[in-house]
Amino acid sequence: MEGDVLGTLRALGYTGPLVEADALSQAVQEGPCCPDFTALCSWLVSELKTVSPVEECVTSTTGPEDSETFQLEISGLVSELQCPYQSLTTGNVTSRLDIRESCVQLLLFLGSELQAARVLHARQSSRAPRQVPRADCDDEVFGELRALCQALGTAEPARDVPLSQLFTDLEAKIREATCRLPPTGVGKPLLSCRLEPGQWEHLEVIHRAMGVEYECRRQMLISRLDVTVQSFHWSERAQQRGAEMQQLYEPLRRALSATTSITLGHLLSAREDLSVITKTTCRSNREKTACAVNKILMGPVPDRGGRPSELEAPMPAWESRRSGGGGGGGGGRRQKWGGKGRKHKPS
Repeated sequence: MEGDVLGTLRALGYTGPLVEADALSQAVQEGPCCPDFTALCSWLVSELKTVSPVEECVTSTTGPEDSETFQLEISGLVSELQCPYQSLTTGNVTSRLDIRESCVQLLLFLGSELQAARVLHARQSSRAPRQVPRADCDDEVFGELRALCQALGTAEPARDVPLSQLFTDLEAKIREATCRLPPTGVGKPLLSCRLEPGQWEHLEVIHRAMGVEYECRRQMLISRLDVTVQSFHWSERAQQRGAEMQQLYEPLRRALSATTSITLGHLLSAREDLSVITKTTCRSNREKTACAVNKILMGPVPDRGGRPSELEAPMPAWESRRSGGGGGGGGGRRQKWGGKGRKHKPS
């Protein structure tokens, strides 16, 4: 179940300290006494309140002394959301989350509620006429639109302009800008055909499946990196400077993420030159990747053999026949199965 919780949190965009499996396992073990666990619940509830009319609030704690207050707030929340888990709605209010399984169920319930609320909110928003986000809000969508307008040399979008009209104007501006470029300036798109709505849905399914596959691969590579770095700490010199090594490695490690940032927008912006595959050992690439280490040659090394062409096939020893163990049996068999009138010399 903890694996389901991790997958749900990553799908929801959670980037807190409990995104790692070990940290999450420790947090659900401590339950409401863990500040990270209560902070995660508070984040899920705050995200839920942005897309659904939830009245109850859940605040994170600073220590075990606030665990009872936190459980009282969770009790009111699950009652409002009509939680189906009896372990979260029955029994003593201040001890419902003392069990590890109850904490995992709480995270699964809040995560699923948030996912469902976001889907319903997206459907309702798609039916209503959408406006351009306000300029004074820190919205990622507005930031992208503003950067696009600046690149095209147009004014920033007004607050009361529908998105459909804005995209129509931007498309016309982009077509006008691309006409002034040389024929090979942008290149032909890799996706040259128009897709139907059903095909886009199928493409989205493929994209999610590939995202899960490559996320597993990236997680494996990150785990290999962690093991490799840990092996450097085994030497005596490294143990003396372990704190310095950890201080240098931690910022780089936190920057590595197993989740992918590739979207379907990258497919639309991909050009035909992206499908050209060149070898990493070709001359043009080696001019950029060659370094001084490649020019170091190994000295003479001892010959350890191992060439099959210089080996002779081993001959059978026939020890059993020389000792007389197999001769009698063989003679008896020949005498038993020999033809009529044939004589055999005694061995």
